Amino acid sequence: MSEKAPELDLTDVDHRVGQPVGGGQLWDPCSSSDVRRWVMAMDYPNPIHWDQEFARESKFGGLIAPQSIAVALDYGHGAQPACVGYIPGSHLIFGGEEWWFYGCPVRPGDQLFQQRRFHDYKVVDTKFAGPTMFSRGDTTHTNQHGTLVAKERSTAIRYLAAEAEKRGLYDAQFGTVRTWTGTELNEIEKVRHEWLLSNRDGVSPHFDEVNVGDRLPRRVIGPHSIASFTTEYRAFLFNIWGTFHWVTPAGVEDPWVYQDPGWVEGFAFDEEGAKIDPRKRDGLYVGPSRGHIDSEKASEVGMTRAYGYGATMGAWCTDYLSYWAGHEGMVRHSKANFRGPAYEGDVTYFDAEVVGKEAESSWGVPLVQVKLRLTNQDGTVLVDCTAEVEVPR
Repeated sequence: MSEKAPELDLTDVDHRVGQPVGGGQLWDPCSSSDVRRWVMAMDYPNPIHWDQEFARESKFGGLIAPQSIAVALDYGHGAQPACVGYIPGSHLIFGGEEWWFYGCPVRPGDQLFQQRRFHDYKVVDTKFAGPTMFSRGDTTHTNQHGTLVAKERSTAIRYLAAEAEKRGLYDAQFGTVRTWTGTELNEIEKVRHEWLLSNRDGVSPHFDEVNVGDRLPRRVIGPHSIASFTTEYRAFLFNIWGTFHWVTPAGVEDPWVYQDPGWVEGFAFDEEGAKIDPRKRDGLYVGPSRGHIDSEKASEVGMTRAYGYGATMGAWCTDYLSYWAGHEGMVRHSKANFRGPAYEGDVTYFDAEVVGKEAESSWGVPLVQVKLRLTNQDGTVLVDCTAEVEVPR
């Protein structure tokens, strides 16, 4: 008899489409240490975010957070409203995110509040895991004054972990950790350093100075390691003990707040046990993020070895574009599709090109459209991103 085809059980998903959902809310405002920890984890040494003396002499008069910090001040890497409903035996990887930024910077002392909604989903058959759900959720970020800061639409990829493990799609291609010679590491560091110097002073290109076809300076991050993945994870404030509380949207029957999404054994939180031992819902020691720093656990969910975070790759894109835009510019909109993870031992290169210009946009400011691609050392695409970046006239 032929083996029965795997199926996703979506009985707990359909009735939640279009509904507001709950999640975690940080107790405390953003601090200057939170900002510094975040840019350190993102390997983003823009001095406006960490160097007090530099920032005081700037137009901002002090430290400001990078635009990407919105996801660090959220719960669940921004994927919370896209991971809704109990699907037995499932796991999740981040599939992409779209951001809109409204011109209100985050400073130390600000606090962000989130409203979340499960938008929609579709199921397709993939080589990776057979029946695979691509689900989308929306998060609106406002500050303590009620000012709109940013909106995010995240895409979660939910699949049957056992099926992905059985297929082992990435094993042959990504199974061995890359090693680097001293000469190669020196070349990587040279590219990294040249990018750091490319706009350290935050000088913004003017609209008339930018031409279609212009190439942005190349950036590199890596080699990625267990240490770098752990540093990244710890910069997301929700996973620090006691930093958040659960919030529930008013007037919603059976709101999705912190219910079990159906994680396989060894990847679930222990919410009750965490009231005594907070490590039990830490996520990295215990929970769904264990595979990011444990190759054995990674293989159990089809990821072959330790790997990075989707939300981190999204932040890398925003930071890279913001650095080029300078102090008088900003990212207004970006849409990033995640094609594959950054694996342990790999490096990630950033290459971007100006593909369009709009003198009068719906934002009321001139915009430059940029296509950005993140690849590993072998040219494998990790992220495709298109963004609209504001620059001064």
